[in-house]
Amino acid sequence: MWELIRANKRNSIVLMGIMAAVLLGLGFVIGLAFFGPDAAFFGLIIASAVWILLTLISFTSGDQILLASSKAKPVSHDVHPQLFNVVEEMSIAAGLPMPKVYIIIDPAPNAFATGRKPESASIAVTAGLLGRLNRDELQGVIAHEMSHILHRDILFVTLAGIMLGSIVLLSQIFLRGMFYSSMSGSRRRYSSGKGGGGQMQLAMLVVAIAAAILAPIMAHFLYFAISRRREYLADAGAARLTRYPEGLASALEKISNDRSPRLGSANKVTAPMYIVNPLKKAKSVKLSDLSSTHPPISERIKILRNMSGGASIANYSEAYSKTTGNRTIVPKAALSKEDVAIREAGAKAEAKEAKQMHQIGDIMRMVNGFVFLTCVCGLTLKVPPNYKHDKVKCPRCKKILDIKGV
Repeated sequence: MWELIRANKRNSIVLMGIMAAVLLGLGFVIGLAFFGPDAAFFGLIIASAVWILLTLISFTSGDQILLASSKAKPVSHDVHPQLFNVVEEMSIAAGLPMPKVYIIIDPAPNAFATGRKPESASIAVTAGLLGRLNRDELQGVIAHEMSHILHRDILFVTLAGIMLGSIVLLSQIFLRGMFYSSMSGSRRRYSSGKGGGGQMQLAMLVVAIAAAILAPIMAHFLYFAISRRREYLADAGAARLTRYPEGLASALEKISNDRSPRLGSANKVTAPMYIVNPLKKAKSVKLSDLSSTHPPISERIKILRNMSGGASIANYSEAYSKTTGNRTIVPKAALSKEDVAIREAGAKAEAKEAKQMHQIGDIMRMVNGFVFLTCVCGLTLKVPPNYKHDKVKCPRCKKILDIKGV
């Protein structure tokens, strides 16, 4: 698992490095257009200042802002004991501290995790999710969110989102400034320039406008790539933590088939944090495109249900390649020969355990001299050795059975 975390971290740093290059490049080009070649570094300073300011805000209170904007309410164990028990089970399985638990009062089923680090993480689920899922399905969803915390996704997605927001903000300020400048009829020094100097300044302006339009598009694609990849790996982590891939698969199926109105508190900024895209309707959520923050739910379900050989990360990798026909998204360093057997469903496991306990109890009774009488109605009576009568009445059909005849 640590190999996966380290590989995930390296990939995230590379993608974020590219986004940082896009941000600084945009700032440089805008500075070049506004201030000229001799003072283009002012654009870099402005871009860096915007990013640092948003990062400081996010690090100091970003998770609380996200929870508040999502209208999430903190809850105690007394409010929903099963939810707390499941979160505690998955935090123990992942070897993480118990996160804070929140509920969003909304009928749309969904969930997300947030926080800068595992020690300050929070998990929020909607009331609609709690009302529709059984325990195994809820465990799968919580394990998915716990995997995001374990893989350090909550930090990297937050930082990537801030960088994306910085690029979009810088681009919008520049384009709106150009629009209002042209509407007011103001003339810039590049428009009055003569000869090669004026043409050069005009060319730099055109390049700056093109960069301001293209940079957010490129940054969005990088951000979406980060989000989609992490959703697959969180599914893999959930299967490993629960040892029951069908739990998450069934939960995703119920969420995708739900016809509730879309989550009212979600927006474009918070959408990538959720287990499924809260901004798309159920019918369109199965479509895969480059502008989607999440992989298609139908594909995620198929991958989980193709994990017949086990519940390890390597088993998920094999199921992913088999389902999609693509190379695995799991880093090679994380493909260890780990043996994680798939367990039975919670209800079946409990029934099997109850049956085993019942059989053990019967063996103990036989050893202690109990008499077993099977009535014609099919009921088996277990008569203790100190029973003082020769006959006993069947509580089901009222037939009298002779103990001595046994």
